[in-house]
Amino acid sequence: MPSADSTEDKAKSVPILNPLNVYGRVFFLSWWGFFVAFWSWYAFPPLLTETIKKDLNLSQAEIANSNILALAAALIVRLLAGAACDRIGARWTFAGILLLGSVPTALAGTVNSPHGLVVLRFFIGILGGSFIPCQVWTTGFFDKSVVGTANSLAAGLGNAGSGVTYFLMPAIFNSLVQRQGLSEHKAWRVAFVVPFILITATAIAMILTCPDTPTGKWSSRSRDIKRHLDMRDTFFSASAAGDKKGTASSIDSGGLSNDTIQLNSNRGQGHYMDAQAQEDDLLTAASWELVEEPTVQSSLTAVGSLSTLSLIVVYFCSFGTELCVNSILGAYYARNFPTLGQTGSGSWAAMFGLLNAVFRPAGGIISDVIYRYTKSLWAKKMLIHFFGFSLGIFLVLIGIDDPRSKPMMFGLMTGLAFFEEAGNGACFSLVPHVRPTSNGETDTSLIQISWLMVSQA
Repeated sequence: MPSADSTEDKAKSVPILNPLNVYGRVFFLSWWGFFVAFWSWYAFPPLLTETIKKDLNLSQAEIANSNILALAAALIVRLLAGAACDRIGARWTFAGILLLGSVPTALAGTVNSPHGLVVLRFFIGILGGSFIPCQVWTTGFFDKSVVGTANSLAAGLGNAGSGVTYFLMPAIFNSLVQRQGLSEHKAWRVAFVVPFILITATAIAMILTCPDTPTGKWSSRSRDIKRHLDMRDTFFSASAAGDKKGTASSIDSGGLSNDTIQLNSNRGQGHYMDAQAQEDDLLTAASWELVEEPTVQSSLTAVGSLSTLSLIVVYFCSFGTELCVNSILGAYYARNFPTLGQTGSGSWAAMFGLLNAVFRPAGGIISDVIYRYTKSLWAKKMLIHFFGFSLGIFLVLIGIDDPRSKPMMFGLMTGLAFFEEAGNGACFSLVPHVRPTSNGETDTSLIQISWLMVSQA
């Protein structure tokens, strides 16, 4: 069981391998829900190049249009998800997105025309909005000293779903054709049943096994904080007014944390100033945890603040690079290394996404370690800029050299992946410090505007 702060019971460590613990369970379902959502969202491209294209007689323009519509849906859902997280909580928002996205996933097998494919992929794009509640939910359960690690781990492991799907969907399809004897026409349709089952089961698990916040229901989070603080005020007031020997022990300490009892003990020993300083820290922590009800004014304030805008530019450079690279990497490998063929170039391109499972968490972990030793947000900011500068160097090197050697190409792409994906992780380790009372809206504005900038680039 990880230690937790006394105001909101946020964990001060990340129990990665312990889903039986409530913090470990929330962490697991955060990244796993994101993983299966991205698996389904990207499930079409691996089969679209040959099998589905041939079965539905698709043109390249129709394939491109379906890709655009899938992205457009994710943009819309992510825009709404931030406000939903601040209003009803990340857990219900997350589960709702998964359940809504599971319906078109299950209906993938009913597509029989190019128009139907475009419409279906638009609605499957709902799953692309799962990133917002994933990050907001982990932010709500982990202390700011480790929130960068938690967010980047959840995002990195979840984002790997976009790479894993390039291996899983063809494997499922081939198994249905070779072992079950299904025709290609039926096999690719049946293959989508697998992500549908996983998405639905994950959403149900979130609803039945996890709380909204460490203190309980989302609707009562403010009352829970106020209750803890009121109990402290009563405890401290009685302690200051009463006899130092007996007053503290005569007060009902039910529900009070060990930190509160220790603070009172310090006062009784004459260390009032130290206890007062600790109490002020607790009050500051409590205000850091409160979440505002989203309004038009608060949304505009969150988007228009200088700190949010600066992060938008940074995220545009890091995640914008990932979107652009992912869109052309398979074709780039196929052009430079024709012997790889379609399957080989696709597999190597998938590795760029899979590296998120390691490199994105690394960025958040490095950011948290630096912050733990420096206690300065400027250290986090300098790290993000270092990642961005190094990312630019690798882009220039790849562009100038245009490698025809596989070791050189894959080595440079791995370096690019590290600085780009670690930059994403470090960026979201800074987000909770920007506007703590509007984390959902801050996440949304950061991602939405960055995506819009990329689409116009």
